[in-house]
Amino acid sequence: MSHLPDRAEAVVIGAGIVGNSVAHHLAQAGWHNIVLLDKGPLPDPGGSTGHASNFIFPVDHSKEITAITVDSMHQYEKLGTLVTSGGVEIARTEARVEELKRRMASARAWGIDSELIGPEKVAELVPFIDSSIVKLGFWTPSVAVVDPLRSGALMREQAQALGALTVSANTEVTGIETRHGTVSKIRTDRGDVETDTVVVACGVWSPRIARMAGARIPLTPAVHQLIDVGPIPELAETRSEIGYPIVRDMDPLMYERQSGADLEIGSYAHRAILHDADDIPSYETAQLSPTQLPFTQEDFDPQMEDALELFPEILNAPGAGIRHSINGLLSMTPDGAPLLGETPEVRGLWSAASVWIKEGPGVGRLLAEWMTHGSTEIDLHGADIARFYPNQRTTTHVRARAREGFNKIYGIVHPQEQWESNRGQRLSPFHTREVELSAKFFEVGGWERPHWYESNSPLLEQYADRIGNRPHEWDARWWSPIINAEHLAMRERVAVIDLTAFAQFDVSGPGALDYLQRMAVAQVDKDVGRIVYTPVLDRSGGFRSDLTIVRLGTEFFRVIAGGADGARDRKWFSDHLPEDGSVTFTDMTSAVCTLGLWGPRARDVLSSVTEADLSAGTFPFGTARHIDVDGVPALAVKISYVGDLGWELHAPFEQGMKLWDTLFEAGREHGIVPAGIGVYGTTGRLEKGYRLMGAELEGEYDPVEAGLALSKVKSPDFIGKQPYLEAREQGPAATLCTLSLVSNTDSAGVARYPQAHSPILTTSGDRLVDSKGRGSYVTSAGSAPSLGEYLLMGYLPAVYAVEGTALLVEYMGERYPVKVARAGRTPLFDPDDERMKS
Repeated sequence: MSHLPDRAEAVVIGAGIVGNSVAHHLAQAGWHNIVLLDKGPLPDPGGSTGHASNFIFPVDHSKEITAITVDSMHQYEKLGTLVTSGGVEIARTEARVEELKRRMASARAWGIDSELIGPEKVAELVPFIDSSIVKLGFWTPSVAVVDPLRSGALMREQAQALGALTVSANTEVTGIETRHGTVSKIRTDRGDVETDTVVVACGVWSPRIARMAGARIPLTPAVHQLIDVGPIPELAETRSEIGYPIVRDMDPLMYERQSGADLEIGSYAHRAILHDADDIPSYETAQLSPTQLPFTQEDFDPQMEDALELFPEILNAPGAGIRHSINGLLSMTPDGAPLLGETPEVRGLWSAASVWIKEGPGVGRLLAEWMTHGSTEIDLHGADIARFYPNQRTTTHVRARAREGFNKIYGIVHPQEQWESNRGQRLSPFHTREVELSAKFFEVGGWERPHWYESNSPLLEQYADRIGNRPHEWDARWWSPIINAEHLAMRERVAVIDLTAFAQFDVSGPGALDYLQRMAVAQVDKDVGRIVYTPVLDRSGGFRSDLTIVRLGTEFFRVIAGGADGARDRKWFSDHLPEDGSVTFTDMTSAVCTLGLWGPRARDVLSSVTEADLSAGTFPFGTARHIDVDGVPALAVKISYVGDLGWELHAPFEQGMKLWDTLFEAGREHGIVPAGIGVYGTTGRLEKGYRLMGAELEGEYDPVEAGLALSKVKSPDFIGKQPYLEAREQGPAATLCTLSLVSNTDSAGVARYPQAHSPILTTSGDRLVDSKGRGSYVTSAGSAPSLGEYLLMGYLPAVYAVEGTALLVEYMGERYPVKVARAGRTPLFDPDDERMKS
C-alpha cells in the first residue's frame, strides 16, 4: 500500500471499474495528485465489478446510455480486454416481438449494427437453444464480454505511470469534512487527506459515504440472482471463456451466457429484494464477497423452469449441476438511470454511482471532462444526479421506485409509462378541482399534473370531424383523443392549464443584473416589466436549459423554468452565484402556483375579474404586470407556449383555489375548459414549433442548429459565449426541422403514429448522419389538431433541411413517408404570431 499524501487534487473512493476509470481519465486530463481508495483488497475489492456478469449489449432506447456504452466498448477494446461474441435477444410473445422491432429502430437511430432474425437463424447462432419457442430474435454482432478487473488494473497502471495516482487498498473512509458547504478533508483509518474534490464511486456503498459529507446519493442496493450450471460438454469443447453468442431471454426477464464450461443464468424476474448500504457485510465477514449474498433458491425456482424450457438439452446434460449461485447486489435508483455529477448539497463531492460495467469507462471519461472543463461531450441530462428534487432523494421514494423498477430492467416499458409508487407527493392548490374533473395525472418532478380531463369527453362529439383515435393499443397508451379536443376548444374559445410544476427562482440584489447577464444568452438588461426568453448554455456552447426571465425591478428578477428540469436549473444557477454576496437567490417554487389562461377569449375572461387594462396597447406581448384578480394578487405574464392569446398567472400558493374558481366562474359564459399538459407540452407546442429541453434542446446541439440564435450578440460575457460565436460563424451542421407524416398506414392496414426516437431515413432507407457524426431521429412527435396533421421534429443535415424534402421514419418495424414541412423556427400555425400578440 502506498503512503497517503497529506493533500490531493482529488480523492476517488472505490476501485471498481468506475473508480479506476475516473482516476485514469483525470490523470489523462492533467490532474497530477489523485488518490484512489478502497476498503477492500485489489484487484477485486468486493464490489459488483467482481461478480456482475461482464457482458455488453450496446443498444438501449436511451441515446445517452447507448453513447456511453459504445464509448466504453471502444475503451475496453483499446485496453485489450474486450472479446466480441455477438448477442441475441429473443421474443417468446407477440408483445416482445413488437418490442424487438422498437429496439431495432433504436439501433438504427443510434447507429448500432443490428438485425431482426427468425427462429432458424437464432438456432444457427445458438445450436443448443429450443428455437420452437422463439418467435423473433434481435441480433447484435458487436455484443461482447469484458474483463473489468483486468481493465481496472490497466487503468490504474497507466495513471501511476504518469506519476499522477496513489492507490491505497484496504483503506476505510471514516469521514468527509466540509467547510462552508465544500469538501475540505477526507478521513481514513490510514490517515487524513486534505482535498476539495472527492468522487464517490463505490457502488452500493455510495449513499453511506455521501452521508458522511451531508449529501444524499439516492440509490438502494438490490439483489440480482445468477447461477452457473456445468460442466456442459458442448461449452467445454469450445475451449474458451465464450464461444457462443449471449442470449437475453427477454420475456421471462433472464439472460444466459457461456462462462467456460458453464452456462451462467441471470434473472431480473424475482421479487425485488432490497438492502441497506449499512447492512452489507464487511469483506472479512462475507462468505464470498460483500456484494455476493447467500442465494435464496425459492426466488430462482420459477426462472430455472424458464431456462430449462429454452435450453433443455444442455441444462439436463449428465453431470451438470449448479456450481455457483449468488444473490449479487447492484444499485437501483428512482428512475433506473445512473447518478453522475456534483451532488446538490455539497460542492466538490461528485457522484459516479449506479453505473453498470458496460458504462464504466465511458462514465469515467465523461466525469473527468465534467470535473475538468465544466461540460461533457455526451449530454448527461438524464444521468445528472441533480435531476432529483429533495422529495425524490428520500429513502422512502428511492426504495419505492426501486421496488417498482426492478422488474422493468428487462421489461417492456412504454416511453410515456407512468410510475405508480409513491405518487401524490406534490399537489397544486388546484388538485381537488382537478380530481373532481377526472383529470388523468402524469408526474413530473414529483408534481401531479393533469395530462387531460375525462370531464372533457363531451368535446369528442363536438369535434368528431376533426380528431381521430389511435387504433393500435401501443400508440394509444398513455394518450387520449380528449387532448386534441381540449386543444381545439382552446383555439376556438379559452382554456386553463395548471402550470404549478414550474420551478421559480427570485434573483435580487445589486449584482443581480450582471449575474443573469452571465447566465443567459439573451440580453437581460430590459425595462422593468419585460420578459426575456433565453437559452442557457454550458461551457461548450450546448444547451444547459431554456427558460424565461421576468424583470420585476431594477435589481429584482424572476426566473421561470420547466418543472422537469427545475432541480438541475437550481443547482446550475446556485453554483454560479457571485461569492461577494451581491446576489440573493431564492427558490419560490413551493410558494407560487401558476395557471395558464389562453385562447381568443382569454382577455374577455380575465378582464371581467380585474380592473387592470389588458388591451394589447397597454399590456403588450412579452411583458409582465402585477394585477388583482378578484382579490388574488397575481403576476400576469403575457407569454404563450401554445401560440394563443393569454397569460401565465402566478399567484400565492394558498390563494390558488380562489384563482381557479374565479376564472372558471368568469369563463363559464365563454365556454372555458380545463386543458392538460398534453396540449401545453405537445399539441400546442408542436403547432408552433417550440423546442423542449431534453428533447430538441440538449448539450450536443447549439442554438444555431436549434434555430434559437439571436439576431445580435450582446456585449456582456456569458457562459458558452465563445463556442456560441464560433457556431454562428461556422453555420449549422444540422438544422432543427418540423416534419409532417404523409401516410401512416402499416402493412396490415392499421394507422400508426410514430413517436420520439424513431430514426429518420432517406427514401432509400439510408441513415441520415450530419458532418459531426450525429444521426437524425425524431425528437418529439404528436398531433397538430388545428392543422389536421401529425408532426414530428428532428435535426437534419443541411442538404435535407429543405422544405418539401421527402424522407422516411422507421417505427415498429415499418417505414412511413414524411416530408419537411418547416426548416427552422417559423411556426406552421399562425406563422406571424398574430394570435398571441393581439
